[in-house]
Amino acid sequence: MVGNNSKKIQEIKQCLHEKFSIKDLGELKYFLGIKVAKTSRGLVLSQRKYTLDILEDSGKGGCRPSFFPIEQNLKLTMDDKESKVDASNYRRLIGRLLYLQATRPDIAYSVCVGPSSEPPGCCV
Repeated sequence: MVGNNSKKIQEIKQCLHEKFSIKDLGELKYFLGIKVAKTSRGLVLSQRKYTLDILEDSGKGGCRPSFFPIEQNLKLTMDDKESKVDASNYRRLIGRLLYLQATRPDIAYSVCVGPSSEPPGCCV
């Protein structure tokens, strides 16, 4: 809960606890991969750690950032010479990237243009 009246917040928490089974997580720092930080201007949401985890899991931990994640109007084609891709890992990566858009709208175009129903060279 967010507010500036701590007494009222405690009352609401107690009322909710009586009606439902709830757990007070205290001051929230991370929630569903999103870091929540309070500043004098409000709350700041960040998925930096989540992003770094995606890069590490996909073997791209040492990659450098790019100002333009993907060329606009790029046409992607399947290359028969490429090695097969594990479909479940591909789907997991795309799902994680879609979730990452919550705090990174700048990657929305790249994430939505890249995936298809099946990865290129997919072997299910």
